[in-house]
Amino acid sequence: MTTKNKIAKKQKLRNAEYYDFQGIQDKLYEQSERGKIFKNLVEIITLEENIKFAYRNIKKNNGSYTAGVDNKTIEDLAKWQDERLIEYVRKKFQWYIPQAVRRVEIPKSSDPTKKRPLGIPTIMDRLIQQCILQVLEPICEAKFHNKSNGFRPNRSCETALAQAEKNMQLSKLHYVVDIDIKGLFDNVNHGKLLKQMWTMGIRDKKLLSIISAMLKAEVAGIGFPEKGTPQGGIISPLLSNIVLNELDWWISSQWETMPTHYEYAKSIGKKGVASDGRLCALKHSDLKECRLVRYADDFKIFCRTRQDAEKLFVATKKWLKERLGLDISPEKSKIVNLRKHYSEFLGFKLKVHEKGKSPNGTKRYVIHSHISDKALKNIQQKAKYHIHKIQKPDDRKTAYEAVQNYNAFVMGEHNFYRIATNAGRDFAKIAFPISKSLKVRLKENISNKGICSSLIKNS
Repeated sequence: MTTKNKIAKKQKLRNAEYYDFQGIQDKLYEQSERGKIFKNLVEIITLEENIKFAYRNIKKNNGSYTAGVDNKTIEDLAKWQDERLIEYVRKKFQWYIPQAVRRVEIPKSSDPTKKRPLGIPTIMDRLIQQCILQVLEPICEAKFHNKSNGFRPNRSCETALAQAEKNMQLSKLHYVVDIDIKGLFDNVNHGKLLKQMWTMGIRDKKLLSIISAMLKAEVAGIGFPEKGTPQGGIISPLLSNIVLNELDWWISSQWETMPTHYEYAKSIGKKGVASDGRLCALKHSDLKECRLVRYADDFKIFCRTRQDAEKLFVATKKWLKERLGLDISPEKSKIVNLRKHYSEFLGFKLKVHEKGKSPNGTKRYVIHSHISDKALKNIQQKAKYHIHKIQKPDDRKTAYEAVQNYNAFVMGEHNFYRIATNAGRDFAKIAFPISKSLKVRLKENISNKGICSSLIKNS
């Protein structure tokens, strides 16, 4: 988990405690875990504490300074008196009609030449979405699968990678089904999503009609969508996890949560590792052993044999199409033998290498992980962009900011990719071209120590 994400999550927790809303969220989580049916959630959503808590959260978000179709930002909301804002939000929930969503296109992080559409709601609609998110999230968290890691509190890319590496090294599942869902956000079936929420116990009809209105909000210049959730909406990541939660539990039911006729006790092995007797018994059956790891729409299914992987690949593809109406990306979805080839996941590429034998004669494997080729290329392009900004500053202030931004970028990339076992070697590959770019573009400003001396003097 990056330092920036840790700070943001701690800030949200402090905000919840400050507005005395943490206890309500804990209670919602506990009730959802027990299977309670929720029919009066709008009353909780429109509590004064929740509205103030939502305002504080979106105020700390840099995206709150991006205007929607009404050209208003968080600065406009800041002019409202607290009582008037709370009263206005409560009136909006009585008969909610969302404003149009502003559509913009930004470069994809994986491929800057391609564009990714974003839907930016108005600041008032974002505040209302945040109010709903803070109440729905604890309810859904109690129902989400443990192997789902994207857009969830206290989970990140690191937790997803740790789960994947555990399956590869400890469980020795060396065949992986790589599946990437094609255009998840653009192809969510609205009716199916609302039914899934109903099944999870969210049965406040007024709230469901408000969420339905959000999903069908007009996209400026395009029209009213018949399916999908707008990327850029505060509540969209939670809704996408609700959609795929059914998939998580279906794959889990094929092995991990398969019911057995007998109760098997857990035992502690010689190395102090807990062993689940139920799973050990399942290994002696004819079932296909498989374990899931998912981050947003990118997920992997780890299997013991290629035959099992091939069957699961076909079954999962068919299930996604028939059950959720979703297609997979053919160029990104495949079966990989981790002993021979690398499998890419969240900007890393993973593989197992043989390293000696255990006392009983079985082969031992360790994980070799690298920064993926696409990620390395992307880092190099971003570095050159920041160097170019240092080369041609508008004034001394922007020159100082450009150097700061470059240093922050370098530290951020190292902080994220440091968990790769071969991160040092991978960074060494791009160190020379980046150093060369620094020297060529900043040759008039580089001292013997490689520091932009003139920029530092001016600052």
